[in-house]
Amino acid sequence: MSGSRQKTPKRKMQMSLGDRIISFFTYIVYSIFAFVCVYPFYYIFINSISANNLSEKGKVLFWPMQVHFTNYINVLKIPDLFNALKVSVARTVVGTVLTVLFSAFLGYMFTRETLWGRKFWYRFVVVTMYFNAGIIPWFITMMNLRLTNNFWGYIWPVVVQPFYVVLCKTFVESTPKELQEAAEIDGAGTLTIFFRVMLPVIKPILATIAIFAAVAQWNSFQDTLILMTDSKLFTLQFVLYQYINQANSLRGLINNASGTVDIAASLAKAQTATSIRMTVTIIVVTPIILVYPIFQRFFVKGIMIGAVKG
Repeated sequence: MSGSRQKTPKRKMQMSLGDRIISFFTYIVYSIFAFVCVYPFYYIFINSISANNLSEKGKVLFWPMQVHFTNYINVLKIPDLFNALKVSVARTVVGTVLTVLFSAFLGYMFTRETLWGRKFWYRFVVVTMYFNAGIIPWFITMMNLRLTNNFWGYIWPVVVQPFYVVLCKTFVESTPKELQEAAEIDGAGTLTIFFRVMLPVIKPILATIAIFAAVAQWNSFQDTLILMTDSKLFTLQFVLYQYINQANSLRGLINNASGTVDIAASLAKAQTATSIRMTVTIIVVTPIILVYPIFQRFFVKGIMIGAVKG
């Protein structure tokens, strides 16, 4: 009888000596690799919270020494820091959303056989991955389009990325065509099919593109250097770039923002160029690191299916 069946005990796989040796060395190699990846961030963090004079001398290597959080309190008092943060967040959010939508829509349209000149336009977009006019023609174009000292100068030049379009096109081609055909039979148009049928299906590749686009937007500072002269449009990364190159000036700026002469004098003894660089780096890097756990479950599937046809 089925009720009297006894559960068969699970047998543990017996590993040979050779397999154990290989597993041991595999764990060792990957542990070293993980340490190499994580240690730079850890090193920067422990130096940002350790005694500034010890950090300046390079004595903080593995453990924080004389822990304090004064550096973070003082760096947050820097003028225009929060404005730069708002600009970076705004360009990251707006740029990521538009890049994902435009790339997904173009990738979808390039799979539609009814699109006029489909192969030509697809190749026209892809060829821009390999050739560009250079910085000076690009700057002249941006200036003629009135995108200098303009927030949209951060957005429109990168809203269509050929690599993302290729990923989306390949992913859409891997989905069943019957979904689109059924929607067309029901009378759905191109935009309806795209927004109501395809977007929910291709979420993994959209999440992958969102990660790439968000990281690129957040870390970019060269476009600020070339296009922007208005300090109100400076991004956090550009401010970091300026502060790292002018760390000593930043030290005086922090001290002046700290309040009384006595407090400024005491901070002058504590603040160093190294502590400033470490602290600002942590502040800038932390937000974008937090993005990965949100999209991680989509990332592997999206990049694998989107990059390999069939």
